[in-house]
Amino acid sequence: MTTSETTSVVQCLSRCTIKPYYLHISEQIQQKQQQRTCNLTPWDLSFLSAHYMHFGLLFSKTLPSSSGDRNLLSMTAVIDQLKHSLSKTLAHFYPLSGRLITNKQDDPPSYSVSLDCQSDQGVEFIHATTALLTLDDILSPIYVPPFIKSFFAAYDNGDKTTINHDGHTVPLIGIQVTELVDGFFVAASFNHVVGDGNSFWHFFNSWAEISRTATVINDVNCISRPPIIDRWFMNKIQEDQVGDDDDDDNIINLPFSHHDEFIGRYPPLPHLVERIFHFSAESLSRLKTQANSENRWPNEVSSFQALVALVWRSITRARCLHPEQETTCELAIDDRWRLNPPLSKEYFGCYIDILTTATTKRELLNHDLGWAGWTLHKAVVGRTDQNVRKWLSDWIEEPKIFQTRPNNDQACILVGGSPRFDTYGCDFGWGKPLTVRSGWPFKFNGNVLTYPGRAGGGSIDVEICLSTTDMSALECDGEFMSAVQTYPG
Repeated sequence: MTTSETTSVVQCLSRCTIKPYYLHISEQIQQKQQQRTCNLTPWDLSFLSAHYMHFGLLFSKTLPSSSGDRNLLSMTAVIDQLKHSLSKTLAHFYPLSGRLITNKQDDPPSYSVSLDCQSDQGVEFIHATTALLTLDDILSPIYVPPFIKSFFAAYDNGDKTTINHDGHTVPLIGIQVTELVDGFFVAASFNHVVGDGNSFWHFFNSWAEISRTATVINDVNCISRPPIIDRWFMNKIQEDQVGDDDDDDNIINLPFSHHDEFIGRYPPLPHLVERIFHFSAESLSRLKTQANSENRWPNEVSSFQALVALVWRSITRARCLHPEQETTCELAIDDRWRLNPPLSKEYFGCYIDILTTATTKRELLNHDLGWAGWTLHKAVVGRTDQNVRKWLSDWIEEPKIFQTRPNNDQACILVGGSPRFDTYGCDFGWGKPLTVRSGWPFKFNGNVLTYPGRAGGGSIDVEICLSTTDMSALECDGEFMSAVQTYPG
């Protein structure tokens, strides 16, 4: 079956708009939710030109029972349950029902972007189906099938992919449930200005929690991790205070007069392949031990840093770079934990920045894994409270909107996601997901996403996107493949 054939067989059965279910929310909270305009932070605003996050989970239609029989799920019941529980979840995550708004004036000149929660326009819910695709079509291939992208709600403009700034007119989150022959895929397209990966999986886990407890508890207030919606701002008088995002002083005036000055739209890149590599807890432990035995300061490099160091070195080796060419490892880092005191992980919003480590190909490969791991470790621990606050101050003085360009630096890798996210804890009432897949519409040579391994116990799955030539070279890299656990997805 060709890519075009599998993509074309995904058909939309229905579309609807889901709005927050406010019935069991107190009148005071409901009033606050429906009358809010959330000011956006430098973290949020820096992602205006980036793309929506696309993550989804695969489930089987058949469930084992205590008697040993296998029960077949009714998709009608599944869709109804997902819609109802989504409505209840949005009562807690109500910013997702709003839209972005731009406020500008000429005298005095000002230009700001904020999140309008008053409009309450809701989120889109799509029910799609395919009569040809099975669970095995997703789980078995070595490379991630291109048709996965058709499992996500798309708001593309011709051949240009949707960016976060489009949240002015399109839903901030789009849900698509695609029915397969023997399973279904629950996916979300999530505006990156409104939230980061931590917020995405917080929302997804809360939705699953409400769904699986729907028959036991009918109270929308029951949720184990209520999100903190208020954005965190540095108080201009006392920098150790948390600002109020309703304060006009926290409105950031951007040095633009039109969005064309800071956004870019690019078509998806061709000739790229994606593969998920599995690393067991034992393999990660060995990598950590190796990195620290080669490092002057043992036990400082974490298993994750050792893994990223391995990926960076291996991809750099797979590429045809000049020995003196600079290679960079860009790591998406959550600043919630960097502040002092740290912010709660329940803070809903975008609190990540991109940490860049650079060296030459010669230096990276002439040194060992421990050196690369220690280089990454120093960069991570250097992201202190003081440095985060300086970054915020500098950004306000000179805003910088993150750009993802079509010919992104071919000597770069960008590592996103996290093995800390509770991806496989998203049990909607039908058991643990079979796997997670991403559908980011814009990927480039060097995109790396990390997930917790389904096996648990500290295992990690790494999704790598490369050109076909670079991927072939990576698969022949002895150091890299010796650390990979080979088993079907």
